[in-house]
Amino acid sequence: MKILLAEDDFATRKFMDKQLSQYGECDVMVDGEEAVDAFMMALEDNEPYDLVCLDVMMPVMDGYQVLKAIRGIEAQKGISKKNSVKVIMTTALNDERNVKLAFELGCEAYVGKPIDVEKFEKVLNKLGLI
Repeated sequence: MKILLAEDDFATRKFMDKQLSQYGECDVMVDGEEAVDAFMMALEDNEPYDLVCLDVMMPVMDGYQVLKAIRGIEAQKGISKKNSVKVIMTTALNDERNVKLAFELGCEAYVGKPIDVEKFEKVLNKLGLI
């Protein structure tokens, strides 16, 4: 599995990278703009990501902006919903408004921080990624 992780917090980034790397190749970005660029390059190289994990609160572009950009890129390229990348939002913002917005923008799952490894693995399993 090819994974894109966008997380600006050093400790969370290291933890998530360690967890995700056991499931496949993990590319790590520290801001939203880098994540969008990496996503586009992977598509252009015909090596798309299977999973994108996005922190909501990041510099340059936040996770919502990145998610919207990813879904826009997929639409422009004619990628169907069935073949679109799976996106998991990872954030401490667990209020109803933030969760609802993430799903409206097209994420498949929303995982609160601190990340519970067992729950996160259940999400990956539910999405058919492991």
